[in-house]
Amino acid sequence: MDQVPTDATDAELLEGFARHESEPAFAALVDRYIALVYSVSRRHASNPEHAQDITQAVFIILARKAAALDRKTVLAGWFYHTARLTALNWRRAEARRIRREQEAYMQSTLEEPAPDPLWHELAPLLDDAMAHLGASDRDALVLRYFQNRSLAEVGVALGIEERAAQKRVGRALEKLRKRFAQRGVTLTVSAIAGTVSANSVPAAPVGLAKTISAVAAAKGAAAGGSTLTLVKGALKMMAWAKAKTAMAVTAGALLAAGTATVTVKQLMPVPIDDRWFLTETGNLEKIPDNLTVFRPSHWADGSHGCRVVEVPSRMAAYNMRLDGCFVWAEYFSDTSRMVLPTNFPQGSFDVLLTRPHGRDDQGQEKIRQVFRDEIKKQFGYSARRETREVEALVLRVKNADAPALRHLADTDDSTAIQASVEGLNSKNFPLHFMAQALEPFLGIPVIDQTGLTNRVVLNLQWKKNEGETQKDTVMRVVSSELGLEFVPTNAPIEMLVVEKVK
Repeated sequence: MDQVPTDATDAELLEGFARHESEPAFAALVDRYIALVYSVSRRHASNPEHAQDITQAVFIILARKAAALDRKTVLAGWFYHTARLTALNWRRAEARRIRREQEAYMQSTLEEPAPDPLWHELAPLLDDAMAHLGASDRDALVLRYFQNRSLAEVGVALGIEERAAQKRVGRALEKLRKRFAQRGVTLTVSAIAGTVSANSVPAAPVGLAKTISAVAAAKGAAAGGSTLTLVKGALKMMAWAKAKTAMAVTAGALLAAGTATVTVKQLMPVPIDDRWFLTETGNLEKIPDNLTVFRPSHWADGSHGCRVVEVPSRMAAYNMRLDGCFVWAEYFSDTSRMVLPTNFPQGSFDVLLTRPHGRDDQGQEKIRQVFRDEIKKQFGYSARRETREVEALVLRVKNADAPALRHLADTDDSTAIQASVEGLNSKNFPLHFMAQALEPFLGIPVIDQTGLTNRVVLNLQWKKNEGETQKDTVMRVVSSELGLEFVPTNAPIEMLVVEKVK
């Protein structure tokens, strides 16, 4: 595909690159979507250079995932969603870096003033509001107002009639309007539509498309270390976001009983309602502001499993172990990559943290800082990251013909994973996520060297043989049913080291 027709569809360009590694096809996709990706990046990054790094990372991700993308994917929506997740990953890493240097929290505001006063109000809230929409609503708005497509073109891209596309856009705008109103910005849907359409996608810097095409088409081979780190982190976030993981891990380790000091700090005199800990994300914002509750769990019997829900500036959790509290508070991957001191407190806890609504970047980081401070105050522990040579397991393919590896899932984008003491199940499981999903069961870092990228129907049952530990059972079942093997090794792994505050 050396020559690219000017009217080539997204699917044709994607196919040209995925099958033939056509650089012109990839360059055409970059030209078509770089302004959209850069605009999202710029709203999250502290300066244009960082926005360019994020933009480059997004197109490297496209190059790496092109072969696996469904040709029916609405690329405009995919680019918007991927850019937002990559930018969030960058912001989290940047916040950690700044915190380590004991500087002020990163401010993710645009350097230049917005010429449109309405846009100045909407811009800080836009991506968070878009993130709360369903994929089809988000795709519709991105096509209509970020890409300025006609309703007829929106309908074609979404596979629906023009009239249905108009209704979908209208419903999605109304959801945005309500979301903005909750944050104190009251506008009509017409004002929102006009403002977003006029301001959301400014032109990308001159020459950026050419630079990115050359680096990203090679799947990041020539990219800098910081960019590749950003790509890796964003891919992990995408896997988690798509997984919609209801990881109700009720393994015995999560149910250990114990006692601890109770903290119930209420800056507002309101009674604590147990139902608040069990709430859904959509209702979390209805809980009163300025609550800090950290108590022994009322559900330590495992009757509800364990769960965390969060939105900017607030979180609710029940039946969390203290090591799991550190995982959430420190943006860390899993307790299997933690170094705990002797006599570390056992037991599980219910947590409720609510603060007045803040900007997305500040709210998420500040509520975690509240949590870290509370853990330090109650238990006298803090955590730091350190790369150590530790025991680990390398996950490899031993039998590529294992039936479960060939039980391919439908191409439906949705992913639901159920993980519990009984097993690991999914109708659409991304195999590149396997190592990360197994770590909580094995209690040891797992390094993925399978090279697997397809999605499968998964039904793993942890049925113990007599005398087996949970680790032995999981390794046996995964090996026998998926044809994978675990090879012991020592490897440098970033660990979360928990220690007593001096």
